Amino acid sequence: MENSDRFTCEIMVTSDIHGHILPTDYRTREEQQLGLAKIASLVKAERKRAPELLLVDNGDLLQGTPFAYFAATLGGNRTNPAIAVLNELQYDAAVLGNHEFNYGLELLGKAVEDSNFPWLSAGIVDEATHQPAFGKPYIVKVLNDSIKTVILGVTTHYIPHWENPVHIGGLSFHDALGTVKAWTADIREQEQPDLLIVSYHGGFECDLLSGEPAERLTGENQAYAMCMEVEGIDVLITGHQHRQLTGEVNGVAVIQPGCNGHALGKISVAFHREESGWSIVSKTAELLQLDDKVAADPVIMALTQEAEAETQVWLDQPMGKIIGDMTITDPLLCRSADHPFIAFMNKVQMDAAGVDISVASLLNNDSEGFRDEVTMRDILTNFMYPNTLTVLRLSGKDIKAALEQTAAYFQINEDGTLGVNPAYIEPKLQHYNYDMWGGIAYELNVAKPIGQRVTRLLRNGEPLLADELFDVVMNNYRAAGGGDYEMYQGKQVVREVQMDMAELVASYLQKHAEVEAVCHHSWRVVTQH
Repeated sequence: MENSDRFTCEIMVTSDIHGHILPTDYRTREEQQLGLAKIASLVKAERKRAPELLLVDNGDLLQGTPFAYFAATLGGNRTNPAIAVLNELQYDAAVLGNHEFNYGLELLGKAVEDSNFPWLSAGIVDEATHQPAFGKPYIVKVLNDSIKTVILGVTTHYIPHWENPVHIGGLSFHDALGTVKAWTADIREQEQPDLLIVSYHGGFECDLLSGEPAERLTGENQAYAMCMEVEGIDVLITGHQHRQLTGEVNGVAVIQPGCNGHALGKISVAFHREESGWSIVSKTAELLQLDDKVAADPVIMALTQEAEAETQVWLDQPMGKIIGDMTITDPLLCRSADHPFIAFMNKVQMDAAGVDISVASLLNNDSEGFRDEVTMRDILTNFMYPNTLTVLRLSGKDIKAALEQTAAYFQINEDGTLGVNPAYIEPKLQHYNYDMWGGIAYELNVAKPIGQRVTRLLRNGEPLLADELFDVVMNNYRAAGGGDYEMYQGKQVVREVQMDMAELVASYLQKHAEVEAVCHHSWRVVTQH
């Protein structure tokens, strides 16, 4: 494809790997079609065809699997396995995702220091220096000896809405859209690139074809606006939403390669040399999917073998026993009435925080609860995020508003059965934004309009008074208002529990040895007209 006046730039993209390096299901140990070890085989095959290809990770690399948790908390001073893999594959750059901060700035700083590639994020700024906090906002690569390519990195500025404040101390998070506008104009003037790539750890707030809003426009995702409002972007890499997308918006080639290493993104940009210089003649985006024909790269497998073996031994440690049944067979049923596993979650949270009202979430639809023998593997597959706990002082009015917000999760299907509101499924799965409470009694009637679904709300058998104050424990993501729980923003923080939920559960089980599965039947969801 290359000659003196033609060249095709190949850009390979990963995003939202979430610690999935090996093609392993950490619940069952079965092989799956995912992970960087298999993606590596695709990358190496592409590199044989295009030795000058660009390789970019778009964020959320360091958190998400038991393997990643072990590396972050018990891995000692060794290089994080995810960083070792990206070094081996000769990534050109990585962009900071919101989950990069989950284990604090010390671990993130070590990951950045151990990387043989730059970490980019133009909008995350050091409050003291007012400069990008992680080094370079963008990098310049010259391809085919004369094609000047710039990769600008930017991260959703919504991180303070979710992250433990301790983990982001001294940092400011500037509006991503405004950051891209400012830096793109500066790059076009100062660098005059032939190709400008923006790698944005954020997603699309609007439908790619119609431009109609696909979610509540909060600013968390701004990719569509970047395409429509920012001049000079040739390629926009996106992520955060865990969607698989390819296309073009307002002349900008766009891609989002899903999550967990199920696919490798590929953008091909064809150039033609003219008298005035190189010009882009075409741009195409595609997703290279993993299947059983793609073998895991042996170099990557060997590179992570020792850490993986240590992780597996650690995961099989027994933590405690359950007397009774805490298994989850149907996540919708679990969310529609009080369940022993959720009651256990709330009990652990109340015990850790020293309060008697708690709110918890079933984090994803793959959670299976606990069987009779609980190992660390079981704990980490149910508690996948390293959330800590926060106690907020809330009024009865705040609690009712929060219940109305959580009740929006449901809808009544055409056949009259209980279903999930599509807004919690598209454009991104948000099952974790439905909450279940302990320490109060309530009923949600999905037959009523959204905002009017709380039909019973009691505390110790008495109606909850609107102006009465209560101390409530919840995860730090929710306490910051994450998931559109705006009623929590600005509320008094009574205390914080800095140990993450997986550690709290493990500690509780070890302390009590045997835990009885208990269901209080204190709340339910109904569909009565």
